[in-house]
Amino acid sequence: MPAMDESRHPFALLTPDLVLDALATLGLMGDGRLLALNSYENRVYLAHLEPGTRLAEAHPALVLKFYRPGRWSAAQIAEEHAFAQELAAAEVPVVAPLAIDGQTLHAHGGFHFSVSPRRGGRAPEPGDLEALEWIGRFLARLHEVGARRRFTDRPAVDLAGYGHEPRDWLLAHGALPLEVEREWADASGEVLAWIGQHADWRAAAHPGVPPGRPITCLRLHADCHWGNILWTPTDQPGGGPHFVDLDDCRSGPAVQDLWMLLAGERAERQRQLGALLDGYEQARPFDRRELALIEPLRTLRLIHYSAWLARRWNDPAFPAAFPAFGTPDYWRGQVRLLRQQLEAMQEPPLVA
Repeated sequence: MPAMDESRHPFALLTPDLVLDALATLGLMGDGRLLALNSYENRVYLAHLEPGTRLAEAHPALVLKFYRPGRWSAAQIAEEHAFAQELAAAEVPVVAPLAIDGQTLHAHGGFHFSVSPRRGGRAPEPGDLEALEWIGRFLARLHEVGARRRFTDRPAVDLAGYGHEPRDWLLAHGALPLEVEREWADASGEVLAWIGQHADWRAAAHPGVPPGRPITCLRLHADCHWGNILWTPTDQPGGGPHFVDLDDCRSGPAVQDLWMLLAGERAERQRQLGALLDGYEQARPFDRRELALIEPLRTLRLIHYSAWLARRWNDPAFPAAFPAFGTPDYWRGQVRLLRQQLEAMQEPPLVA
């Protein structure tokens, strides 16, 4: 791919004309209508095809995803696509990229991009126990496929990548106001030290660790929250949930794909977890030791998420969408959350 001008915003050159030109390089003729879809990390567009042109009969409209330059390598994106297609072949309901002329990953104008079929749907209601049981069954099927082989290029959900590296980046780049930097550094260091001593999945990402039946590490969706699940009416063919956006797929413990679907007070989360596992265990066994990883994983996500926002701050979409980020009040709130998480990690885990 041509080198990007790093002095400019990564998507500054991604104009509507470039999007349509990228489509045309695949022999797909857009009719000029483009709709930008909700995405912060990448840029995603709904493009309508000219009637009678290539693929237009089967797919009158297609979704084009332009990957953020410099985030994933071509090999890492290819692993995402291969995983999505493997899931689709196993009839796990995911939206996988289309293979056009034998390729799912394309390049134009300095960007990698993919083309996917349009799939509608709405986000399920958080806390819907029936929906959670259904989602649990599909997650088990996703994990059955995920356990068949390993990623070779994509990273893992682990203490180093989700905790230490983003914390070190934030402190090294002066991302925090001076009046709260030391307090946040102490709180984040304390929770990471606790996780390093107590979280038992560490061996899962390192097969050479001595035995003791480590928790299994498998290929995951890894960003499985309600916004990445769409629901279509169950009285229609293929109705029910389907998963979208495997952009963050990584290796890790199975519980990583469950815990973000839990919300509310402890009793509510307990019921929701029970419904998820009722569905999950209809298709695949679940290692109950992983329940002790829920709060450590939630804690790591807090640190990882703050670093993600800071790293993207030169993208105009981020200040507009997250105006409170970076203020002293934001970071004081993070300190409070990390202190609360230190207590939560020391409580008995949820049971189901």
